[in-house]
Amino acid sequence: MAEERGSGGGAPAHEEESETPEASEQAAATAVPEQPLPGGRVLRGATVSPGLVLGRVHRKDYDLNRTGAERVARDEVDQELNRFRSALDDSRRQLLDLKERLTGRVPEEDARILDTHIAYLRDSVFIADVEELILGEQMRLDAAIAKVVGDFDRIFRLVESETLRQSAVDLRDVGIRVLRNLERPDEGGDAEPRLGSDVVLVAKELSIVDMFDLTNEQVRGIVAEEGALTSHAAIFARSMSIPTLIGVEGVLDAVSEGDFVILDATEGLLRVEPDEVVRAQYTCAVEEGPVGIDSAVPEWALRPSRTRDGLEIELAASCGNLPEVEQARAFGLEAIGLYRTELLYLIDKAPPSRESLVQHYSSVIGAAKGAPVTFRLLNVDSSVGLPYLHPEKERNPSLGLAGIRALLARPAVLRRQLQALLVAGVGANLRIAVPFVTDCGCLRRVREILFEERFELRKSGEDYLADVDVGVVIETPAAMLGIGDLAAESDFLLLNLDSLQQFLLAMDRDDAEQGQQLETVHPFVLRAVKKASEVAEREARPLSVFGVAARRAENLPFLIGAGLRRFCVPPADLRGFLDSLAAIDSRTVVEAALAASRSSCAEETRSLVSDYHHGQRR
Repeated sequence: MAEERGSGGGAPAHEEESETPEASEQAAATAVPEQPLPGGRVLRGATVSPGLVLGRVHRKDYDLNRTGAERVARDEVDQELNRFRSALDDSRRQLLDLKERLTGRVPEEDARILDTHIAYLRDSVFIADVEELILGEQMRLDAAIAKVVGDFDRIFRLVESETLRQSAVDLRDVGIRVLRNLERPDEGGDAEPRLGSDVVLVAKELSIVDMFDLTNEQVRGIVAEEGALTSHAAIFARSMSIPTLIGVEGVLDAVSEGDFVILDATEGLLRVEPDEVVRAQYTCAVEEGPVGIDSAVPEWALRPSRTRDGLEIELAASCGNLPEVEQARAFGLEAIGLYRTELLYLIDKAPPSRESLVQHYSSVIGAAKGAPVTFRLLNVDSSVGLPYLHPEKERNPSLGLAGIRALLARPAVLRRQLQALLVAGVGANLRIAVPFVTDCGCLRRVREILFEERFELRKSGEDYLADVDVGVVIETPAAMLGIGDLAAESDFLLLNLDSLQQFLLAMDRDDAEQGQQLETVHPFVLRAVKKASEVAEREARPLSVFGVAARRAENLPFLIGAGLRRFCVPPADLRGFLDSLAAIDSRTVVEAALAASRSSCAEETRSLVSDYHHGQRR
């Protein structure tokens, strides 16, 4: 039920034909080593910052827990204390230098993250705890630092507060930086190597300190087994436009130092030791150079979204993660018409905290830069395996507790998400879309819970969004039959064309053979689309459509002919969509759509579609 994920890194295109969470969002959030392919071993992860990088692996699997509690002689204590002060000074100079280098390159508020690290280098508790271990227990300096940082880390990670957990990560970063400044070749340690131009860092956990060497040269890309989308390190990676993946399970076991890898962070893929053919394909993609987030709007994206004869079509972005939102705005899209919220839920088996949801939604709103954002509520079924929603897999997941059904069955999950949206949405242009609706009762219950959560926020003295538009996703046969009632009670309508076709025709779009038959809009589905357009116009409700079938070049003229004027498109597919749109003559498509919808079987419609496009090419 989740929509597409597009390729924005310039790599060979791969179009997802399914909107199921398994086919898209879960693949991005859950790292699963795949079978060996001609293109090399492939690992998957969650995108933190998009982009495409070819390079060599540099491993960082430093574990503070592996540092033994070594002791020093009494007459060596002063030497250890002096080494500590010297390493603190070196670390402070490096951070000040890094902050100066980044001035103008990253947002000022992101650069201030380094101030937190600088503050830890002066923190009296941190310094006193390390010195006490050296003085009182004659502990070697690196062991003392590891113990203090490890103790803080264990304590902070036990609490519910995301802020304290982030503090633990920041202190760990600072501790590792100090430890690296202690490493000297003449003492038998391996000095931190200078990063080359093609280094792809592979680490246990996403960390700011690993993004740079001790001379503040940055890596080209980052792959980590652990990390959070809203962490300081993730914010920094996005600010620096460093292609980054997290949640790549087992990556340290899968790669060796110096392995050649292709990091396609836009698609959420890491290819390890691919063959020469695949290397050549991706090398060409890198040389062509994808559009950067900070680049000017590309010339092709400046074209008006209108048909050949001048009919205006309203375009908004369909996104499933923060990098896609940033790319949508870089391409000049003026609204995020659909933001799928599943990603944060799929990263872990435990539900995300309210704080992490607020941080993520705030980041999405910030990346939208004032553009309106439509957040679709969590939309998963039992096949995804979230134990707090579905204790076990149902016999027919797609017809079971999915979308709003699952959320109403587990109201604590729904209340947390709605409250997070209300808190994050203060001062923003935010809408909420309710998925898998079957009647107006679902919509009414969501509105009631929104009212109750506003009341709770007001009692606790928190700021919240006082008013929010609530719309429904039309994707079930019941919603299509009752669209008039739903339109009368909702603020807007979203048409999920892929799901609607699947359920109306009782065909599995994940099945290869049946999925092919769904590529062309069925005549009876086209009749439903026409009815939806008429109801939306009569009730004066905005109607937008999304889905793979909705942006196919062969279907687009018929959907426009059926009355659709608003489309949600993934930023990676925007260029192709504009090309298809510019070839359409709106004066002829109304008649063509009417003829196709009057067909009595799919074969007749396919023939009409083929004839239409053949006539356009002549």
